[in-house]
Amino acid sequence: MKIMVIQGPNINMLGKRERRIYGVMTMSDIHEQMKAVADQAEVGIEFFQSNFEGEIVDKIQECLGEFDGIIINPAAYTHTSIAIRDAIASVRLPTIEVHISNIYQREEFRHKSLVAPVCSGHIAGFGPIGYHLAIIGMLQIFDQIKRMETASKDA
Repeated sequence: MKIMVIQGPNINMLGKRERRIYGVMTMSDIHEQMKAVADQAEVGIEFFQSNFEGEIVDKIQECLGEFDGIIINPAAYTHTSIAIRDAIASVRLPTIEVHISNIYQREEFRHKSLVAPVCSGHIAGFGPIGYHLAIIGMLQIFDQIKRMETASKDA
């Protein structure tokens, strides 16, 4: 099993930007922790970050046939990108949306996620540990898929 982690705009600035909201961990710190969890679970994991919407759409599309699930923090594109939403819907891979801050406690324009309706799950407000929760969630999804496949073979 393989997971692609896609980070949207400004996530590369974690640890430097708005520490009161996002904390002091860098994107590299978060990725190192995620890799440790994935290694322990014997799951492959790769990381991608872009500040450009089209590159994120391309990466989501490239996941088809190469990855079993996606963990994505679309960042500001959460609230504006129909293209990212449509890309997630088109690849039909289990996808978990993650936000470091609680988007529902912030400005009203951040309260609506365009991508959440096409994702398997949504995690917000737990800080960087939200990414760890997303891996656990993805492992649960993988387990459920495996159990369903086994059950349909046995039927």
